[in-house]
Amino acid sequence: GELLSFLIEITADIFGIKDDKADGYLVDKVLDKTGMKGTGKWTVQQAADLSIAAPTIAASLDSRFLSGLKEERVEAAKVFKSGGFGDVLTDQVVDKARLIDDVRQALYASKICSYAQGMNLIRAKSIEKGWDLKLGELARIWKGGCIIRAIFLDRIKKAYDRNSDLANLLVDPEFAKEIIDRQSAWRRVVCLAINSGISTPGMSASLAYFDTYRRERVPANLVQAQRDYFGAHTYERVDMDGSFHTEWFKIAKKLKD
Repeated sequence: GELLSFLIEITADIFGIKDDKADGYLVDKVLDKTGMKGTGKWTVQQAADLSIAAPTIAASLDSRFLSGLKEERVEAAKVFKSGGFGDVLTDQVVDKARLIDDVRQALYASKICSYAQGMNLIRAKSIEKGWDLKLGELARIWKGGCIIRAIFLDRIKKAYDRNSDLANLLVDPEFAKEIIDRQSAWRRVVCLAINSGISTPGMSASLAYFDTYRRERVPANLVQAQRDYFGAHTYERVDMDGSFHTEWFKIAKKLKD
């Protein structure tokens, strides 16, 4: 289906392999502590250097960092369990068939956001270095053989073939429609996870990315006002041109007096 990919294939294989040294499945015996070679860290560093939003990629890296704190997490679990705070907060009744389909849709929507962030990062670096990379062609090459190869890459190539100057995969007409069609299921999955106390950093970060990118106006006006308050960094207005500074503290003090 739409999620067909190398990583999905190997995940299915892993879930099906039983432990040859004890009862149960082998994946449940693997220590929950992920190793790293540095590629994730380099990617997030590049995103920060180029001012490219990559929250899904950063969330995956943070999850690896947290997984490495195994001993701390064991002790933290004891502290919270002693206060009646278990791993799963609520035993919610769910429709299993619907949940499986919702997760499928949520994963696909999150995947679009992840690839959108990666493509934006590559394009920014290409512009900085003058590489003139063809993003659609990269998608075709990756499909030939790498760990992110997926049937999904055909869709990405077609999106850039339609518009080589595409600002973001999210605004490609086909991908935009697919996200709109799946966003309700996506929200149900994230809400269920949050209410159950189950961390879903990739899906949650992807949804936040989508909800921020799709909005004409976001709460960044407050942050910029705060920057002007404490550091006189100035701000722009929505109703007139120019750069402005306000003596926020003095005005607020007068209002309080």
